[in-house]
Amino acid sequence: MSGATHRRTKFLVVVDDTPECRVALRFAALRARNVGGGVTLLRVYEPPDFQHWMGVGELMRQEAQEEAEALLRALSAQVFEETGIMPEIVIEEGSVREVIQPLIEQDRDIRILVLGASPDKAGPGPLVNFLVGELSGHFSIPITVVPGTLTRAQIEELT
Repeated sequence: MSGATHRRTKFLVVVDDTPECRVALRFAALRARNVGGGVTLLRVYEPPDFQHWMGVGELMRQEAQEEAEALLRALSAQVFEETGIMPEIVIEEGSVREVIQPLIEQDRDIRILVLGASPDKAGPGPLVNFLVGELSGHFSIPITVVPGTLTRAQIEELT
């Protein structure tokens, strides 16, 4: 195709506080390294539900933002150390439901959403249930669900 621009493949990982998220991140980072792509880390925090004093709500919002930045900086450093890729960081206030689809539509280089599935008997986790169950048909990109029990060696082998 003449005149076509090459789009870089980016892997989007929704970062939460679960161990399976770290497995998904490692998978996405190694996969991105192997295809010459990139990684985008998305952290979504809920707005503070504290309405009595605006100053307290704003302080809670600022703390959530700072915690998200610190977590994503630490994870980015790990990804860079392991793969040489410096991830893009996106921090949003709201819910994953509100944020994820507009982000994917806005950044056309995001080509794959990578999620980690919990090994818990109760199911793969609320994020996987929601994104793969309720929303999967609405995305314009594939969703890869990575078992949260994968070892480093298994991830290396798969990527």
